Amino acid sequence: MTNIDFSPLYRSFIGFDHLASLMDAAAKNGKQTSFPPYNIELLSEDNYRITMAVAGFVEEELDIEFANNHLIVTGKKAEKAEEAKFLYRGIAERNFQRKFQLGEHVKVIGANLEHGMLNIELQREIPEALKPRKIAIGNSALLEATSAE
Repeated sequence: MTNIDFSPLYRSFIGFDHLASLMDAAAKNGKQTSFPPYNIELLSEDNYRITMAVAGFVEEELDIEFANNHLIVTGKKAEKAEEAKFLYRGIAERNFQRKFQLGEHVKVIGANLEHGMLNIELQREIPEALKPRKIAIGNSALLEATSAE
């Protein structure tokens, strides 16, 4: 199995490396096959792309499902009436299911299939209540209320 270097994800998520750990664990899951091969790209601080090589598959044969922080990509080849006789078969056109466990606040924003490559766009959206906020030093409403009494 090809090893994927997740160090760029760890470098970008100081204190938030839970996402990178989950993706790393998903990649090392012993039950999954290495088909189809895929890349995980860090596009910006909060945007990612999973690219899967799905040569021979058309959109109707691919299914992408996202629920409970799990992304499941399934490919099912349509039944052919007559099986071809191959002298050599190097292009895998077998059914597959690839699972990714995504971190909290990561959602799938889109997917497209182009030239045999399936691109799945991901975005991390932290709710406003969890985002860091600037705290002004000085005039505190609590201090002003107690000093006025």
